[in-house]
Formats: sequence, C-alpha cells, structure tokens
Amino acid sequence: MKVLFIGGTGNISSACTAEAIRQEHELYHFNRGRSELTNSEGVLTLLGDINIAADRKTIEKHAPFDVVANFICFTPEQMQNDIEFFTGKTKQYIFISSATVYKKPPDHYIITEECPLSNPFWKYSQDKIACENKLSLQDKLPYTIVRPSYTYGKTWIPVAFTANTYNPVYRIRKGLPILSHGDGESLWVMTHNTDFAKAFVGLFGKEKAMNNHFHITSDEVHTWDQIYRIIGKIVGKEPKLIHIPSDFINRLESEWGAALLGDKARSMVFDNAKIKSIVPGWNAQVTFEDGMRESITWFEEKPERMKIDREAEKKTDMIIRKFFQ
Repeated sequence: MKVLFIGGTGNISSACTAEAIRQEHELYHFNRGRSELTNSEGVLTLLGDINIAADRKTIEKHAPFDVVANFICFTPEQMQNDIEFFTGKTKQYIFISSATVYKKPPDHYIITEECPLSNPFWKYSQDKIACENKLSLQDKLPYTIVRPSYTYGKTWIPVAFTANTYNPVYRIRKGLPILSHGDGESLWVMTHNTDFAKAFVGLFGKEKAMNNHFHITSDEVHTWDQIYRIIGKIVGKEPKLIHIPSDFINRLESEWGAALLGDKARSMVFDNAKIKSIVPGWNAQVTFEDGMRESITWFEEKPERMKIDREAEKKTDMIIRKFFQ
C-alpha cells in the first residue's frame, strides 16, 4: 500500500514506521526534517509543515494514497484542515487520538471503545475529543480513529510525570524519593510501541476499520507502585516511594495535575477485544519488565543519554517538601 505518515519520527510513529517498512508498504513521511530518523531507510521524506498551506502542496504531487496517518493533529482547527485537504486524496485517514478521551472519572475501571468521551480536567484530551467529533460528523473522508494509552519505546522510561528522561533511574540509584501519586495502588497499563505498531499497521485497508474507532494497549496490568518497583528491580535497588494525593500535586503543579486528574489518577484497564477482532492473532507481547530493561540499557549505553531534567527534579523535590511541611 502507498502510505503517508504526517510526522513519523516520534515515540509511537517511529515504531509504526519500522513496522510499515517490515510489511513492505510504500511509505512516505511528511515532516520538517529535524529528527535523526528523518532519513530512515525505506522511507521517502517530504519536507514541510502540515500546518502551513503552501507546504501541503508537496503532498499533492504524490497523492493519492491508500492510507494517510496524522500523528501530530491536536486541535479541531488542525482536524478541519486535514478533512478539507485529504478528502479525495486517500482511501483511509487515520487519526491518532488518545485513550485519555474516555470519561473521567470513569464509570468502570475496564474501558471499552463504547465508553462515553468526557474529560473536564485536561485540555489536551478535550481537544482530541473535539477532533474526533469533527471527523465522525463528516461523511466525505473515510477514517479510522486510534486511541493509544501510555505507549513507550526504548527512548522512554515512563513514569507518571516524565517520559523520555533518565530521571526515575537517577533518583532510584541516588536513593531519592519517587513520587507515587495517590496510594500507588491504582491500576495502569503500559504498552510498548512495537506492540502498538503491529496492531496499528494491521488496520491499513481493513473495511471493518473504516469510520470506526479502536484503542490499542497491552493486557498486562500493574499498580503504579509495581511499575516503580519493576524499574527498581532492573536497577538493582528498591525505590523509596512517597505517596502524595493527586489533588495536592495539582495545586502545586497544574501541568502535572492535569495529566493526573485527566488520566493517571484512576484505574484504567482496557478491553482490547475490538482491535483483536480486526487484526486476528494480535496480542501485545513485550512485558513491561522486558521493555524497561531495553530502555534502561539504551539510556546507559551513552552518557549523554543519561541527562537529567533538572526542572522536573526541582518540581518533584518541591512537591515532596511542601507535602511534609
């Protein structure tokens, strides 16, 4: 198939790129060419900014496509531009939404695709909902909506507040406290980007995927305390966990608080029956422990990768200090 990725070099899209190449799709990227992955073997990169009308003319020269997937559409205005531009230029438009769109607080901790969409806590999620609504209310552009939850790859060490930094391993090694929101017992799912990619690419061209929506996650479930302890197990040191209510964190650091109250503060377990019915044989294979072992190894292969986000460190220490004052 002839496939266009808008973006293509990020945490999720890079894994989808590798999987699309493995499955021998004719793959194009449209991005600004600022990533070291821009010149990936097997990809034809078209340079430009999707949000600039003049740049989109580059895409027109290579249209039509069988599949177009936009990994960097975040606002309803961007979605409207995509609907107008890609109508007639692709057989399937895939919007990468977010599992954070599901109702918060949820009616039940097990989430299916038919759960209501509502997130009063996080603008990011509200904008994704607005994008989905625009797409689903039109009938000219065939679409598929995909909702990833917390998805990581080897360049991420995922915790509740930071993702692509070495900070949590640094703190565990130094014996510094790890901030675990709430009582640390809410249930959570971490999905490796290679597992996500296999299901994602499996949706290409599927008739039953058209004008439909899916989440794609692992079936492996841990509490947040277990997540941190798995990282500690790999590091070889028990993490010092400090439990602080999400509301308290939100009062001191609203950006972190929005991501907690709008997503991670509550138990979220996903029923993946729907994606499995469309992509037969798919199951997430990478355990969180194996994925974390790969990530920590990747960071520690080169000293420059072990750079600490000092601002995140200051925020963490400030929240812990004020909680115990």
